[in-house]
Amino acid sequence: MAGQQARQAEQTIHVAGEWRTALSGATREVLDPADATPFAVVAEGDERDADAAVEAARRAFDEGPWPRTPVAERAALLHRVADLLIRDREELGLLESRDAGKTVEEGRVDIDCVADAFRYFANLVAAEGVGRVVDAGSPDIHSVVVHEPVGVCTLITPWNYPLLQAGWKIAPALAAGNTFVAKPSEITPMTTIALIDLLVEAGLPDGVANIVTGPGHSVGARLAEHPGVDLVSFTGGLVSGTKVAQAAAAGVKKIALELGGKNPNVVFADACATEKGFDTAVDQALNAAFIHSGQVCSAGARLIIEESVRDRFVAELTRRAEKIKLGRGTEKGVECGPLVSEQQRTKTEAYVASALAEGAVLRCGGKRPEPGDTRPATGWFYEPTVLDHCHREMKVVREEVFGPVLTVETFRTEDEAVALANDTEYGLAGAVWTADAGRARRVAGRLRHGTVWINDFHPYLPQAEWGGFGKSGIGRELGPAGLAEYRETKHVYQNLAPEPVRWFAG
Repeated sequence: MAGQQARQAEQTIHVAGEWRTALSGATREVLDPADATPFAVVAEGDERDADAAVEAARRAFDEGPWPRTPVAERAALLHRVADLLIRDREELGLLESRDAGKTVEEGRVDIDCVADAFRYFANLVAAEGVGRVVDAGSPDIHSVVVHEPVGVCTLITPWNYPLLQAGWKIAPALAAGNTFVAKPSEITPMTTIALIDLLVEAGLPDGVANIVTGPGHSVGARLAEHPGVDLVSFTGGLVSGTKVAQAAAAGVKKIALELGGKNPNVVFADACATEKGFDTAVDQALNAAFIHSGQVCSAGARLIIEESVRDRFVAELTRRAEKIKLGRGTEKGVECGPLVSEQQRTKTEAYVASALAEGAVLRCGGKRPEPGDTRPATGWFYEPTVLDHCHREMKVVREEVFGPVLTVETFRTEDEAVALANDTEYGLAGAVWTADAGRARRVAGRLRHGTVWINDFHPYLPQAEWGGFGKSGIGRELGPAGLAEYRETKHVYQNLAPEPVRWFAG
């Protein structure tokens, strides 16, 4: 991360191979959510900076070497980036913790996942052939379907997993031969800036990787609508995603949207028939709901538990939730950090208040914790919260909270469990816990969610596509489909012995 240390702090806009300040000269302080104090200053770009970045990316794609660089060389660069990520793992993990509020351990895991994604896409493109041959029925015809880069990509990422989401987009975009402009969240931009530094260090040509730090309403909106952009990939909230889709539609751009979820974690009684099974299901329910303080698009925020084991399960879940250690993510022993902003905490508090007004029973949490040795009074902390006796009409059950709040619903039959799990506008992820292999397959097959875990929660594989149904978005990330999002398909038909066709007299 030497490059980041060598330049001025506010030079966080990277265009055509140069780090620069915002054209307006504006800056923004980046706040540490653990104590609400600034720890970095970044450039506050606007539409003019976005235009400059797109122009650089357009020029690099149309005139530069990267789209025409041999696949083996592109793959080698991606492998170098993965090596650099692991080299800087500790520094990046710490930076991600301070930026997003998560624990350093979670930050390290994110770095590993990003490195895995770069390696996966490098290996994927390196192993591909020259194209898919299509039999035209004649030895004189050579017909092949080939893949080409889509062009200039706008990559807009969220605040909860800054580096992970940037990596999931940048790696396949580069592997396919594209150029891009990244727009990280203005709340958590630091590790994405650091990743651009690593791309430069790895030898990426000027203009291929560009980044504009700034707000979504100006920079993000301009990048989504810009006529020089060929593809827009956005991860974030439903309201913002809808606006991005509308802006991109005017130019008929390719678009990929990942817009969150309201994810069910369905637990059948037979999964809890043994002490080990019970403990595992409880442990994973905690992980599903409270990792990164619930600020996860795939968070298992809806526990849907079979009625016969509900009381025991909720009691143990509550006992353990009350023991979760809250604090600054860089402190040893801390298990859960703060929410990312005061706004996010206020939003979480409003959801809990509405749930209680609608009849939910508070089992634990539901308030700001007392300050402590690892918990500054000014930090945006909120206790892990369990809300029992919830039902599908409640706002907290239907809408994405994005905070450490777990709702509990019950069922009696398999059909009822599936109906509850599918009763959501979203369809991103879900899980089913059962000792019955047949039931596991049946329920997984009936769940209308892009990812379904059986007897597990939250693992991601770079080889597997990630995306959702319904209002969770369109398009896929990771896996071969994730690479396909950043490509155009071309059919090349070659006649080796052309002759007149004589369709017309003459």
